[in-house]
Amino acid sequence: MGGILVFVEQRDGVIRRASLEALSEARRLAGAAGVELTAVIVGEQVAGLAATLGKYGAAKVLLADEGRFSRYSPEGYSAAVGAAVERVQPVAVLMAASAMGRDLSGRLAARLNAGCLADVTKVWLEDGRVVAQRPVYSGKALATVDGGEGALVVVTLRPNVFAVEEVGGEAPVEPLVIGETPIRAVTREVIAAAGAELDVAEADIVVSGGRGLRAPENFSLVRELAGVLGAAVGASRAVVDAGWIDHAHQVGQTGKVVSPSLYIACGISGAIQHMAGMSSSKVIVAINKDADAPIFKVADYGVVGDLFEVVPAMSEALRELKSGG
Repeated sequence: MGGILVFVEQRDGVIRRASLEALSEARRLAGAAGVELTAVIVGEQVAGLAATLGKYGAAKVLLADEGRFSRYSPEGYSAAVGAAVERVQPVAVLMAASAMGRDLSGRLAARLNAGCLADVTKVWLEDGRVVAQRPVYSGKALATVDGGEGALVVVTLRPNVFAVEEVGGEAPVEPLVIGETPIRAVTREVIAAAGAELDVAEADIVVSGGRGLRAPENFSLVRELAGVLGAAVGASRAVVDAGWIDHAHQVGQTGKVVSPSLYIACGISGAIQHMAGMSSSKVIVAINKDADAPIFKVADYGVVGDLFEVVPAMSEALRELKSGG
């Protein structure tokens, strides 16, 4: 059986936590199977980041550090990771199911004529096959999928599902030489939104607002609670479609799938499309004045009441708790 290769995503010189989750899970898989774990990192001036991956379990790190990889491109990055696959000959390539991972995984799988298991919440090796579980039917069921015996498989892991574990140690870093690759689409500039907020897909706590807020200016209540908790701000599709908040905040089947430790739904009734995006959260708190709202069926804790009274009271109580009052 071949080893396991993990693509480690970095943005602006910072390794994404979701990639460390993938690396930690890959270490568990490699340890159980008795195979070597290799990490590959792509970018420009990222040698310092590569040197840190040994403490998360990588036995070896392959480094593609060139100017042409300064910004993500599907063609360039798939060529780099493809070169790593040729060198390592792994049984599986793991990466985070982030925006980049979702884009890269499909292109890489097509390039390598490999299978692709997407957005998995559990993965293991069984009789030479990579087997995984992933939610289907809007989270109502779990499908067990595998890439076939002896076949190379690209696997993307849902963020915030797998634990990050530091194990110490160091890993040798080896340069990865990639031949000439035509990159036809080039990102010239990235313009970040002013006051960019946490990404709901990777946040450990998410506070979301829905139509129960009544008006866009009332999202300040959600933002205030999120600020106290250090949380990301989410939203239902209805308020995004109404133009109250940007689509980047949308949680649900047509938005982002989230799996935070804590999800607080404020004024969200719980349409099936929304619950498909947040039902895997570890703890769900629902605040809604309608006691029959579907959101209460999946909530661990429910508050039946006026969010305009409940949410400010929660923010104030949390502030006092943080200040030791």
